[in-house]
This record gives sequence, structure tokens and C-alpha cells, in this order.
Amino acid sequence: MMYSKVKKSVLLAVVAFLQGPPNVFGQETTLPSVASAPLAATLSKTTEKIRLTRKSEAYWEVTFNNPPLNIIGPSEVRELAKIVGQIEADGRVKVVVFDSAVPGYFIAHYDLLGPLKDSTGMEPGPTGMHPVPDVMVRISRLKAATIVSIRGRASGIGSELALAADMRFASREKAVVSQFEVGAGFVPGGGPMARLPRLVGRGRAIEMLIGAEGFDGELAERYGYVNRALPDSQLDSFVDALATRIASFDGQAIADAKTLINQASLPPDSEMQPGWDAFITSVQRPAAQARLKVLVNEGLQRPGKVERNLNEYTAKYR
Repeated sequence: MMYSKVKKSVLLAVVAFLQGPPNVFGQETTLPSVASAPLAATLSKTTEKIRLTRKSEAYWEVTFNNPPLNIIGPSEVRELAKIVGQIEADGRVKVVVFDSAVPGYFIAHYDLLGPLKDSTGMEPGPTGMHPVPDVMVRISRLKAATIVSIRGRASGIGSELALAADMRFASREKAVVSQFEVGAGFVPGGGPMARLPRLVGRGRAIEMLIGAEGFDGELAERYGYVNRALPDSQLDSFVDALATRIASFDGQAIADAKTLINQASLPPDSEMQPGWDAFITSVQRPAAQARLKVLVNEGLQRPGKVERNLNEYTAKYR
């Protein structure tokens, strides 16, 4: 690998990671060494981590491409916010599809190994909120219709981004949606407490958020989390056909219909920031730190069995 092509900030992060795991969200810890982990597991490609494709002036595609797990941290949040700003500024966009180029993962979860200050020190977004709830609110209020195509795991912030979109379609065989955070000792930060009860009902929302299990595509469809669970071989063609159909319609009619639907169904924006604040507070508590230590020791945020079975590993802690 040619290190001259890797950003200085990424190199510094890799060096720190190989010397010993970084503190979990700024907390002083004595986490076990992971110096033996493959270098590829700790580096992102130097290409764009979130790729914007204009399939036509009316139909845009946003693809998460941050292998190996599609982890989302402060830099990715900024990148996503920039893309959302482009969508907001272009009145010709009628439909946006969010998907993933990383096998097995739509988005694994938020970066739980970065310094706390990198997340808390971010400048507020246009709504005045922290950039995480800000970008979720802005996605939900786009004039264009938004579709999330879920193939692989959509956990934590991946699930929260899916919930912020207008429609969700999942691979029946490969999708897993999950809000694992309570199982790891902290509160989700991207607004699912505000969105899920309105989408699936209070009881099922509590099951998903506090039970903290993974739901396959078929069960997610039954609960109303996704619009449809489709055979994996049909997912891409179905989503593309729907997006192409919407892109052929009148943009003002789409925007007007969405405005009225939003008024009837979206949570108030004021419900979003408290979730982020609760996440930041709860992830620093000793109980959360203890659970995160165990998960890091087992392989959190590295390719392998923990990330593939995160809901099971959070339940193992005693």
C-alpha cells in the first residue's frame, strides 16, 4: 500500500490503532491490543466514502462505500450533509436512492472508537442541531422522495438513516435491521425513539429498541419497518423501477404531497436533538464503557463474527 496516498489524518489514526485501541468515545480505558488485526480492517479506501451518482437530473443515487463495515463517523456525517445540501439546492431532483457498495453491510453503526470530542465538537447544521440529528431531519424533509435499499446489516445509525427516509425496501435473504445500542449499554442517538413508534407502533418500537435484537427482512416487513422485503435477486431492479417511475412525475406534485404527508406523520424536529444528547451522555457511563470494552475485546468494529452477530454479542454480557 502506498502510504503517500493516504490522508495524514487516516495515517495517524492507523498508527494509534496499531499501538493499542483508541479510547472508547474519549473515556480512559485499558482495552486489549488489536495490533494483530489486519491493516485492511482499519483503513478505509482513499476513494469517496459516500458516492453520489446522478443517474439523471431527476434521479440521484447515494451509495455508502466505506469498507469493510460502512462505519459512519464525524467525517462521513459531514460528507453526507454536503450531499444532502446538494440535493436541497437542486430543484430538479425528484427521487434519491440510498444504498451500499459494501457486501454484508448497509451501514454497520456509528464509529464507537473515535475520540468523543470529534463527535461533540462538530458545528451545528442548518437546523441548529448537532450534525447527526440535523442530517436525519433534513433527509426526512427533502422535497424529493427518498428510498433506502437495504442489503446486509443496517444497525444503529444505519437503521436511523433508513427510518429518516420515505421508503425502505429490504433483501429478504440478506437484510438485518437493528437498534442494538441498549444492549451495549447506551441510548440510540439518531432519532429512532421519535420515529419508530409512529412507524411500527409503541409496543413493537419498544421491542426493537429495548429488546435490541436483529430483524431479518421478512420480519421487518411484517412489523412495518420496511415497505417490502423482496428476493435479493429482485431488490435492485424493483428499487430502480420505482425510482425511475417517480422521476418521471411532476416535481411540484411530489413535493406538495410530501409536505402534507410530513405534516401528518413526522415527529417534530424538537424530538431529535434530545436523542443525540442522551446518546452522548449514556455512552460515557461506566456501564456502557464496560460493555464496550468487552465488545472491542471480542472484535467490535473489525470484520468478523461480532459485527455479523452484534445483537447476540451484546446479549452475552453479564
